[in-house]
Amino acid sequence: MLIKMTEFLKNLPAKKCVECQKEIEEQHECYGNQCNSCLESQLR
Repeated sequence: MLIKMTEFLKNLPAKKCVECQKEIEEQHECYGNQCNSCLESQLR
């Protein structure tokens, strides 16, 4: 049985940062895998 795409996306688990393992406060379907804090620390 197929489910609606919106239901599928709504039920995805929260993404976690690959560096610090904190939940990423972004859309779950985006391609980023680091939180803003880790991204900013890499730019410095």
